[in-house]
Amino acid sequence: MSHYDLIVFDWDGTLMDSTGHIVTCMQQAITQLELAPLDDAAISHIIGLGLSEAAYVLYPNASPETINLLADTYRDIWLSNPLDTPLFANAYNLVQSLNDQNYFLGVATGKSRRGLDKVLVSSKLGPLFHATRCAGECHSKPHPQMLEELITYFGVDANKTLMIGDTEYDLQMAHNAGADSLGISHGAHGVETLQACSPKGIVADLHQAQQWLINLSSPR
Repeated sequence: MSHYDLIVFDWDGTLMDSTGHIVTCMQQAITQLELAPLDDAAISHIIGLGLSEAAYVLYPNASPETINLLADTYRDIWLSNPLDTPLFANAYNLVQSLNDQNYFLGVATGKSRRGLDKVLVSSKLGPLFHATRCAGECHSKPHPQMLEELITYFGVDANKTLMIGDTEYDLQMAHNAGADSLGISHGAHGVETLQACSPKGIVADLHQAQQWLINLSSPR
């Protein structure tokens, strides 16, 4: 019998190998607006936050107008860019397997609703998830609202919920909601950053994530 009833995935850097594409689109937005240049590592670190919150972290002294303009410019570039970023290996198989095992499945992401809906269709993962929450609909991670709303929606206990994500924001959100977390290190944040959040485990990829869940459900 599984320890969890609800499994919630982050999207970018967890299921989809989109970190590089996000960084490229943000660099294009920064260049277009002639803002002070930033290195790729600084941009990568804010992946997982809501777009406005991410812009504030990148440019903490910028005016609200500049923050909004940066967010809007990035969004326009991302939505108009034809690059089809791939799912990580085993993403579809893992989510399909969990769906077949009758887990409740959700997504909690810093993407906009429009952005998430786009990739849910292109990845063909949309029908496998039962509910999703985006930063534009809730407070940005690490605030627990996205996860709390999913927990309430499914009528499960927080301690029967697992959040899988690649950033400290995902793991902190889980902690703030009273849920467990599993870190995955193939995305935006490294192992040391994830370890500092005290997840139940850290895996290198989605193959290991599937094995971790199998081991958790196996009789001792």
